[in-house]
Amino acid sequence: MSEETNGAAPQAQPQLKMNILAQFVRDMSFENAVAQKGLQSAEVQPEMQVQVSLDARKRGQENQYEVITKFKITATNKSNNTPLYLLEVDYGGIFHIEGVPEDQMHPFLLIECPRQLFPFVRRIVSDVTRDGGFPPFNLDMVDFVALYRAELARRADAQLAEAKPVS
Repeated sequence: MSEETNGAAPQAQPQLKMNILAQFVRDMSFENAVAQKGLQSAEVQPEMQVQVSLDARKRGQENQYEVITKFKITATNKSNNTPLYLLEVDYGGIFHIEGVPEDQMHPFLLIECPRQLFPFVRRIVSDVTRDGGFPPFNLDMVDFVALYRAELARRADAQLAEAKPVS
């Protein structure tokens, strides 16, 4: 079957192209308080807290961007709120991106690019916590759209607070 175009040529839309050129651990720290203090494993009932932040910047090469996902994972003992471990990972990717309109590039960099990096960060976190003597910690999926929207709302609130005259 063929489609009729009424004599008009179909509009060519820019083709989205994204390649991950490199991935890397920019910084990582694992502090094992249990090993340092010599706690018994029967005393340990972990309660987890995960903080995620993102950063992106244009690189010198055309159409290249660097995106960094930052995870801070704190495990404390439920029974007495003592620290068990602290894992901080800054994981980056260098992306070649074409065909994304300029007004959509910021959300693309802070939503789609971290989605591509997430499985690799999740594996690193699982391996490091396991190798540190704890059960492997598998990060839950991160809603990068909600994270992006929350950051936009936070920035808007900060701008409103700055704009208000002090009475």
